Parts: sequence; C-alpha cells; structure tokens
Amino acid sequence: MHDNVSFKNIKNYTLWICITAFFMGINILMSSYGIPVPGGHLYLNDVIICTAALLLDPVAAMLVGGIGAFLGDFFFYPTPMFVSLVTHGLQAFVISLIAHRMLKKRPQLAGAIGVAVGAVIMVVGYTLGRAYIYSTPEYAVLKLPFQILQAVVGAVAGWVMVYPLRLGRLFHKHVEIYGKKSR
Repeated sequence: MHDNVSFKNIKNYTLWICITAFFMGINILMSSYGIPVPGGHLYLNDVIICTAALLLDPVAAMLVGGIGAFLGDFFFYPTPMFVSLVTHGLQAFVISLIAHRMLKKRPQLAGAIGVAVGAVIMVVGYTLGRAYIYSTPEYAVLKLPFQILQAVVGAVAGWVMVYPLRLGRLFHKHVEIYGKKSR
C-alpha cells in the first residue's frame, strides 16, 4: 500500500492519465458544490484533493489539485482561480510527497502528517491570496475560520477514506489488476 500510482510503477501511461483525469473531474465537480454554513460555504473539493494526494504520485496529485481546482473556479467562480491553481497544486504535491516518501514503514502516520501540512498550506495560501485579490487583509481574516474548517474537513475525510475505510488498499489492488491486464 506504500506504492503510489506513478509513471515509475505503472507501465501503462494511459491508465495513469485516466486515473489522474478521473480525480481531476471529481475535483471540478466538487468545486461547484458547497454546503452553506453561517457566513459562507464549505466546499468539499479539499476531500478529493487530499484523497487523490494520498493515493497518487506527486505530479498527478499536483495536476488533480491545481488544475482541477483552477477549472472548478473557472467554471463556477473565477475570481480566485489562480490562487486555487497555486495553492491546491502545492498542497496536493506536498501531501503526496510526504505520504509516499516519509516513514515508509508507517504510511498512516506519513499520510496524517502530509494532510496536516497540506491543510496549513491551503489556509495560508488562500488567506494570502484573498488578501491580494480583494486588496483587503480584513476580508482574508474574516474568511479565515471557513478556510480552517474546509482544510480540516478535507484533511480528516481524505485520510479516513484512504486508511481506516481502506480505499487506498482497494484502489491499489484494482490499479495493479488493470495495469497487468492492459500490458
């Protein structure tokens, strides 16, 4: 379960592209759906970004996080799309890097550290991005509790889906089977 989907361990690049595109599509879809909370909305695309980052290699995770969030914003709320591109791309890259390169004998702990660091990247990135886009640090600080809530929900839900609910094990089992069939 330590191995992630990447060019290195999937000889079939088409499968890698399809899996990356699948997660990117779910990210775009979840960017359009927000749960109303007092003072704003809670978007669930962070759940997908964290899940994909825990399952995929850093490059695929970066594409899912950055381009997926960028396109989701482009279609539904374009103002922060470049902030999303950079912030979620970096967030996903770092989560994947930590989850797959650190503590190889303790993947759940590495995944937990990865999503925690990713949550910090997301909160800081969006806070700085909002301050720049809207030209007012006050607005960014006002939205800070929602960013923290979204980051925590995404990190916890993604980690729970991959490890305790065994999505990671199921995912890697099926990717391995399909990768062998298509060779």
